[in-house]
Amino acid sequence: MMNILIPTDFSENAHNAIRYALDYFAAIPVNFYILHISQKSSDFNTHEEEADGFFDQLESKQVIQNTLGMLQEEIKTCKLLAKNAEHSFFPLFENGLLVEAIRKHVEEKEINYILMGTKGASKINRNKIGSNSSDVITKVKCSILIIPENARFNKIKNIAFLTDYNYIYRNKVINALSQSLQLQEAALRVLHIRSQKSELTVSQTDNKGFLHYFFRETKHSFHFLENKNIETGIQDFVDTWEIDMIAIVAKNLNLIQRLLFKPIINSINYQSEVPFLILHE
Repeated sequence: MMNILIPTDFSENAHNAIRYALDYFAAIPVNFYILHISQKSSDFNTHEEEADGFFDQLESKQVIQNTLGMLQEEIKTCKLLAKNAEHSFFPLFENGLLVEAIRKHVEEKEINYILMGTKGASKINRNKIGSNSSDVITKVKCSILIIPENARFNKIKNIAFLTDYNYIYRNKVINALSQSLQLQEAALRVLHIRSQKSELTVSQTDNKGFLHYFFRETKHSFHFLENKNIETGIQDFVDTWEIDMIAIVAKNLNLIQRLLFKPIINSINYQSEVPFLILHE
């Protein structure tokens, strides 16, 4: 049984992520944990006046009741949209820090994937995803699916795996990537990103060979990107090879920051349309 954690703030963006998850995992049994985290302090005794503290406590209790009601409505909607009778849904509510709350449930619920929607983009910085997503990607050791605001699930035919071949691919990473390929019956398109024209080192060649061997029974191909703006190159690759998802190892923090967290040119739209699979070791 797969266990999926989906943090929600009840926004349309979060709803879109949930809808995507129901389609993406439609073929297998899944426990979906829908988590809302209130970062409002639970300490009601810090006010100088007891009366102020009393009314603040009443207000907070009302907020909690409203939130629990919204979670129950979210669960009802999920059940209506579910396409698999073996999909189960559980509401979770936490009052505290985002990363700590997610870490707690990842461990307690043995979560396989965290699934997060990205925030809507502005004209000034239209490709930057929220700081919450950034914190979870960098601080929680669990595979994460980032679902952009404009992503709509269609049959996933090709998954791009971005790599420089400098890392040994550990079991957790390679198995998660393989699991996604099998679940969607997709082809793997390995994209080597290199800063300048150069031959592969012996270790890079070995790592590439490992990928070729491991995925020998999966349709796959190898490509490279060089002497070009990375974002533009990835956009061209996404368009040319009809890429439906981009996978990258979380250890590549600099590349993840560049691809997901920084504003770039207007011609780039993969960040608002193509899901990212962040693989943790």
